Amino acid sequence: MDLDQQIQTLIKNAPQDGKTPQVVAAITPALKLLAEQLKHMQYYILQTLEQNWVLTTLGHRTNTELEKRVIYAFPTLKDASSSIVEEHVVVIPVPVIHILFQMIAIEPLDSLIFFEIPSNLTTATEVKREDVQKLIGVYLQQYQPPSSSNSSKIPPDIA
Repeated sequence: MDLDQQIQTLIKNAPQDGKTPQVVAAITPALKLLAEQLKHMQYYILQTLEQNWVLTTLGHRTNTELEKRVIYAFPTLKDASSSIVEEHVVVIPVPVIHILFQMIAIEPLDSLIFFEIPSNLTTATEVKREDVQKLIGVYLQQYQPPSSSNSSKIPPDIA
């Protein structure tokens, strides 16, 4: 599925409440811009049996008070499977646009770590939550909701 197809699926699957699909459509150019900087159309994500994506907390090497919560996105099923360290974790393929979109919904998440080269888990591309939020904010500022008294609020649960 190419990026435009992924975007159409995301918009189609948005809650049909009269405003969420338009808001999702307004931010998809930001998601596409980010996705175009990555190498794969889909990545493999570790997920619990409860369907939660696996968050990993990374600690700073010298400052133990600093930590970051990340989700790893792997280029191949083999790479993701080799990274499973707990029972009750499965690997699922997820389109890149959907991964970036979910980033705004997963509150404790600080970054997505995209491994780009199969069998190489030492080099990755980091996409920071704050950067995604800033970019989406630019597109949301340009969004003009339909004129209606209830349309002026962006739904808090768009993801």
